[in-house]
Amino acid sequence: MLEPLARPLHLVLVSPQIPPNTGNVARLCAVTGCRLILVEPLGFSIDDRHLKRAGLDYWDKVFLRLYPTYAAYVADYPDARRWLFSARAEQSLYEARFQEGDHLVFGSEVTGLLPEVMDSGSGTAITIPMLQERRSLNLSTAVGIGAYEALRQVAFSGAGRQAPPAS
Repeated sequence: MLEPLARPLHLVLVSPQIPPNTGNVARLCAVTGCRLILVEPLGFSIDDRHLKRAGLDYWDKVFLRLYPTYAAYVADYPDARRWLFSARAEQSLYEARFQEGDHLVFGSEVTGLLPEVMDSGSGTAITIPMLQERRSLNLSTAVGIGAYEALRQVAFSGAGRQAPPAS
């Protein structure tokens, strides 16, 4: 079983556009203990019925922060280690060395992470390997792959586990 991390991972969605993708990521956060951060503009309302339906009854178990801009999010977490996921990056996520508390940042389904995010110096660009001449993965699939690789490195190795409660 997965044990909660002392310092959870943060899954950051910048301008997500499709409610079911964000709902699926919320469900992922609920079952892994990751924190969910959404950066506007969103392509839907957080009250959207499709968003809630995809997340089902997990919304009360998700730590959610909403930011009006990427700059506002970065300002709130100035010292965070960020991994910027992009189909155009050269370094594979399997070369990354994740640590507890890391922020995994993903762009919208339509544009991915925009140049102003990629060129901001706010994180390290990484990619999920794919076959040539394929555009991209579904957003919630990519977030799941990234989150579980980070958890594999941190939580399943025992490096990020909380100490058991004293008896």
